[in-house]
Amino acid sequence: MEHQKSADYNKNKILKNVYLLMDAYKSGKLGGEKMPEHENPGLSKETKENYMYFTLPMALNYQRNSYVLWECANRMYKDYPGVFDCKAVSDMDEEELRNILVLYKVALQPNKQPVIWKTLCDTICGRFDGDIRNLFSETGYEVSAIKDYISKNKKAFPYLGGNKICNYWLYVMEQYTNVIFVDRNNITVAPDTHVIQASTRLGVITPEEAEKANVQQILAERWYEMLDGTEYVPIDVHTPMWLWSRGQFGVEI
Repeated sequence: MEHQKSADYNKNKILKNVYLLMDAYKSGKLGGEKMPEHENPGLSKETKENYMYFTLPMALNYQRNSYVLWECANRMYKDYPGVFDCKAVSDMDEEELRNILVLYKVALQPNKQPVIWKTLCDTICGRFDGDIRNLFSETGYEVSAIKDYISKNKKAFPYLGGNKICNYWLYVMEQYTNVIFVDRNNITVAPDTHVIQASTRLGVITPEEAEKANVQQILAERWYEMLDGTEYVPIDVHTPMWLWSRGQFGVEI
């Protein structure tokens, strides 16, 4: 494939730097002791409530400070845990839901974002008995099957069905719940601005490719090929790259 040729050309050099980046991350040189999602109520990993806590705010995690979003979500959960219960939200007056989401600044767009929240709750309530864990069990805990189902039903999963957020959501599920996916290698890098910048700096993509409309697809293919046969899968490099770029590449690789 054309996308993979430039990656193959410098693969050994790039992989060497990827391993240096991973070592820097593991040794704490990149920071990251507290990621945005560390702001949570500390629910038991296996519970429905915990799965829902890390699902619903994720759909509103675009064009905003992730740390602030999760701080707001945590405060809201402590006062209004019912807003994270799909069945309760489905029965809730829309104005009441909007007021709560806006009051806690979980929703910054008062008309659009409460609708996203309620649509997701209605979907999970109507199709999975109010429990997102049922989506995972019904798809055999296969990332590819989960993403395929969501992509075919995007209107039922507003924003959560987007390529970037969906992959990052599945990564967060891995980190903060007890779910174990049978094909975690199919969680691709979540190509936000930081990941694109770090991938460019590593030479995984060119500056020209970084500006292309299909950069997300290019990155997914390139990282999959790059890490094939190594101990890592694409989503493993997400957080190190995110932190490295967020720190303005202050750590030399």
